[in-house]
Amino acid sequence: MPFDEKIVLSPIGHVKTSAVGDEVKDKSLISHIVLNREFVEGLDGISEFSHLFVLFYLDQVTAEQRKTLKVHPRGRADLPLKGVFTVRTMLRPNPIGLTLVELLNVDGNVLTVRGLDAYDGTPVLDVKTYDFWDMAENVKVPEWWKKLHEEKQQKLK
Repeated sequence: MPFDEKIVLSPIGHVKTSAVGDEVKDKSLISHIVLNREFVEGLDGISEFSHLFVLFYLDQVTAEQRKTLKVHPRGRADLPLKGVFTVRTMLRPNPIGLTLVELLNVDGNVLTVRGLDAYDGTPVLDVKTYDFWDMAENVKVPEWWKKLHEEKQQKLK
């Protein structure tokens, strides 16, 4: 496939949440993924899983922001400038979000989840169940990531 060939995706649903702004970063937040009714049959068996990966289109990222290739992790100037493919940022050429969420309930075409960092109305591209294949051993991360993780752990205490 040529590099410049377009890929067309259609949302399978959308996010329903009362969170606004930075509230979406609250991992205890409960949200709903409302799937288009035509996909309900595809949810058969999903309630047997506790966690899902949600892929969504970051539709509020502007064309100008998509040109950004370097950022400070978490927008913090005290951390080194890094390429967007090494940082979990919404600023990227293809603004696709990925979040691991806890599945709390399934009711028809509505998935109730905890920890989804997406805005109300965000188009959902796919949901995938968590699999033990997703676990990694001997994970290597940079020092700036360890710093962020340590700070997060301190806040939880």
